[in-house]
Amino acid sequence: MPKPRIEVAAGLIRKPDGRLLLAQRPGDKPWSGWWELPGGKIEPGETTLGALARELSEELGIQVTSATRWVTYTHDYPKNTVHLAFCRVSDWVGEPRGLEGQELRWVDPLAPLPVAPLLPATEPPLRWLRLPDRYLISSIGGRAGLPAFLDKLRQAFVRGVRLIQFREPGWEGAQAHDGLARVLEECHAHGARCLVNSCHPAAWRAQADGVHWRARDARLEAAKCTAPRDAARPGFLTAVSAHGADDLAAARALGADFIVLGHVLATTSHPGSPGMGWTRFAQLCENAELPVFAIGGQSPATMATATHHGAHGIAGIRCLAS
Repeated sequence: MPKPRIEVAAGLIRKPDGRLLLAQRPGDKPWSGWWELPGGKIEPGETTLGALARELSEELGIQVTSATRWVTYTHDYPKNTVHLAFCRVSDWVGEPRGLEGQELRWVDPLAPLPVAPLLPATEPPLRWLRLPDRYLISSIGGRAGLPAFLDKLRQAFVRGVRLIQFREPGWEGAQAHDGLARVLEECHAHGARCLVNSCHPAAWRAQADGVHWRARDARLEAAKCTAPRDAARPGFLTAVSAHGADDLAAARALGADFIVLGHVLATTSHPGSPGMGWTRFAQLCENAELPVFAIGGQSPATMATATHHGAHGIAGIRCLAS
């Protein structure tokens, strides 16, 4: 007999300084004493954000004024399956209080947590919060373009960029490998991470901070039914490019940390193609079960639109510009 399935809306309530609100489950509930993100069941007829607002009002006494959907995730517990819609809450009225007798704690999600144990379904979103919201893709072209790119990269670091992809399909051999080494050196000097695209030799991944699988490569790798060997390295990131539902499934099979989905808008790299648009992007995000970066026509000006449609952040070359 299949386990009961529960639909839940959970809120990531963050202060401007980045601190996140966690709640301890009361003694009269299952998993009492465990810490979780505030939220609760989505009742029949409710929207996700409507249910979230109601639950946070009942549990914490706050009125949500600004929230967006983020990642939808399924977790199997021993007695039921919980389908969680994690939502980012950026603005609210009132001071959160434990109206159900639960203890509350503001924590830094990027530091070791002062509370334990965490509810199992709470662990993935806390891990995802460590991902930057901008993912910059290299556009070096060859050895002659390296100095200019490194200058742009340093400017991006000043603006807080911390996640890079080395993707140079037209640049091969020892010179390209040397280019990767230079980019990695700059990234590590600024506390940034650099993933290498799967178009480059697999041996290069040993130097990099992760691998970014092209969509077709991800589908082939997923068909082997084994996760990439490098995924076991501590801190090693796995990303997947996706254009549709099959690619999202491949990303999940590979145990990816995040997905880059698109292209969303018209872009010079896809002349004559209008892109999937924000509506389709949002639909795919709902089924990704991982953080998703929007790509295609993205820039700092589209960040708010992207997050409104469920994106974790944006990816692209032009993100370097401002």
